[in-house]
Order: sequence, then structure tokens, then C-alpha cells
Amino acid sequence: MIDPKLLRTETDAVAANLARRGHVLDVPALQALEERRRHWQLESDRLRAERNAHAKAVGMAKGRGEDIAPLLAKGEAMGRAVADTDLALAAVQGELDTWMHGLPNLLHDSVPEGRDENSNVEVRRWGSPREFNFEVRDHVDVGAALGMLDFEAAGRIAGARFAVMKAGVARLHRALAQFMVDLHTQKHGYTELYVPYLVNAASLTGTGQLPKFEHDLFAVRGESGLHLIPTAEVPMTNMARDQILAAEELPRRYVAHTPSFRSEAGAYGRDTRGMIRQHQFDKVELVILSKPSESYANLELLTSHAEAVLQALELPYRVMALCAGDVGFSSAKTYDLEVWLPSQLKYREISSCSNCEAFQARRMQARWRNPDTGKPEPLHTLNGSGVAVGRALVAVLENYQNADGSVSVPKVLQPYMGGMTQVSVQT
Repeated sequence: MIDPKLLRTETDAVAANLARRGHVLDVPALQALEERRRHWQLESDRLRAERNAHAKAVGMAKGRGEDIAPLLAKGEAMGRAVADTDLALAAVQGELDTWMHGLPNLLHDSVPEGRDENSNVEVRRWGSPREFNFEVRDHVDVGAALGMLDFEAAGRIAGARFAVMKAGVARLHRALAQFMVDLHTQKHGYTELYVPYLVNAASLTGTGQLPKFEHDLFAVRGESGLHLIPTAEVPMTNMARDQILAAEELPRRYVAHTPSFRSEAGAYGRDTRGMIRQHQFDKVELVILSKPSESYANLELLTSHAEAVLQALELPYRVMALCAGDVGFSSAKTYDLEVWLPSQLKYREISSCSNCEAFQARRMQARWRNPDTGKPEPLHTLNGSGVAVGRALVAVLENYQNADGSVSVPKVLQPYMGGMTQVSVQT
């Protein structure tokens, strides 16, 4: 969440920053709510002080041998008044917390202006799209011709936005994930985690999915209160929840290969064909817990690590700096990596790399002890796909397709495929 002190003392500056996203901060309503909170806080403090003074008076009267029954009755009344005041304060604080949890993160000054993806700024691109001497097919037709990508079976089993992969394509999907994890652990210094695929509401609130984006989640029936993870960012980042880390422990770098589950509630009618937008998909996720002073250097590093995957796979891509209106709720700055899809003749997102600064850390009470002050302070959290496995598979199937219907295996994946150089109908 936004620093409450900053929201109180620099309300207009916060409102101006949020306006860059298109978010209108109702300053008068917020100030009225804060005034109510202050009133009940002062009243609670006053009544507590009076009750404490009264308790001392009771003790002194008892020591003198006086009848203290009237004083005890008065003390009980004062206790009830304190309790009533605390209830009023808690109610106002609850309103403020709800308000705060609905506010997106403040944007970094370097984020480009703009309302939607049309204003995103290309930072750089790598590789050149392949020139084909035959008619290019999309990944759905490539997979169907191989007999290894079955959306009809998935529809019978679970419904729309699911896929069944078979044989060589399933193995290629697994190889991609294994390669990515190995790259990030062996070359980039990440610690591999195996994390729960079910998380509680506190974890989702900590990273910003709840309460605002509950409609995007899959909840488990019953009384557990658990949800399927929409991304491994949730359990990985929550490794620091309610913790105080020493300065020498930072940065922490985590990587995990997990499925992700999303309802895609706001995506009806978009990317209905194939594997671009699924309810269930795999990702290799990267998370960095950082000192605040180092978080933007870590954002560039994190992005380069995701880029290294696409470079190793020899897939053309570009890096986009998201504009103010396209940056996600919890992020202060985001780079999107977009991979070239020849069937669409365009670049499509395959990774988002974000610096959330202290936004998630405040919600999670994730802190580090600053040696300069000796005090616990919110750390900075970063996350990015390193990369989305399903979309990487889509990109490989399309960019490495051959005229005879086979798909060449990228050199870097061949060791994970038992030396196989092609996926073909005979595979």
C-alpha cells in the first residue's frame, strides 16, 4: 500500500501521481475519513489517560482505608467508554484500510505518460524475425498437424481455455521449464523454491490480488479460504511476510516453476484461439527482495535475466516500458518483454518485469533492518516471468516450424529432449 504518512502529508502530490494512471483520488472524502480517525484516536488516548489516572486514585483511596465502591463503579463506566471508543476507532480504521487497499501504487517518475498500451515505449529489440518460404501456420495448426496439441479433448475435460499436450510437444513444454530453471539457478544466482499452489487470503492481500482482483481468482470451495495461485509471485514474495531481514541477506533472489490459475474474467472474447490466454498455464517466476536503494538496478538485472531466456532460444523480442495507464496495480514501473509471433506478424507479451517498491512490503510487513538507522523499514519487492512457459512454447512452435510440418528443437533445448533435433509426427 501507499505510505499512509505520505498520503496524509502530501495528499495533493499523491493525487497527481495517481491521476497519471487515470485514478481519481477523492481527496475531500479521504480527508474527512482521516479527520474522523484522528478524532477517535484522540478520544481513545484521552479516555485511557483518565482511566489510568483514576486507577491510581483508587489505589491511593484504598490505601487510606476509604470506601472505594463508588470509585470502582466509576472505573467500570470509564472502561466501557474506552471500549466503545475503541470500537468506533476500529470501524473508522477499517474504512481507511479498505480505502488504502483499493489504491494502486505510485508510479516512478521515469514511467512514460499515456492511457493504454498504445502509449507504451519501445526500449530495445533483439533478433530479426525469420523469413519463411512457405505459408506460416499458427501454433494451433502446427500442434494439430503433429497430433500433439488437443484443445477438443481439453474442452471435454475442463471447458474452454485449456489445452492437452502430447508426446513431443508435451516434452518440449517440460524442457522449456527445466531449461529456464537451470539457467536462472546456475547462471543468474537464484534460489529454486517449491511453493504451495494454494494460498490464504492474507498472502493474496499482501501482494495486491485481494481485495481488488478477487474476480480474477479461483477459490476453493468449503471453509479453507484458500485460492489457487494466479502466479508464483504470491507465495514467493510472501516468504518475507512478517519478517525482518538483515541487510546482508539482501538481495534475495527466488525462482519457481509452477502452474498459474486465472479466471480471465476481464478477457472474454480476447485470444480465444490457442494457448495465448489460458485458465491454467505454467510459468517460471522470478522474485527479488531488495534494499530500496538497489531496487531499480535490480529491475534492470531481473529484466536482463528474462531476456537471456529468449536470447538463448534465439527468439526475436522487444522490451517495452509500460506507460502510466498500462502499469499494473502493485507496480511502480514495469517492462514487458514481447516475443515475435510470425502467424500474427506482431510481438506479443511473454514476460512482465516489475518493481513494486515498498507497496507489497507494507501490506505484508516485510522489512529489513537499515544499518544506518538501526530500525526496521519496508524492503522493496520485484517480480517477473522468466518466462511464461506456455507462451514460450507457442513462440517455439511458430518460429521453428518447418514446411514438412515438423518443428525444429532450439539448440539449447536439445539436451533436455534427449538429443532430439526435431518434433515430428513420428516423435
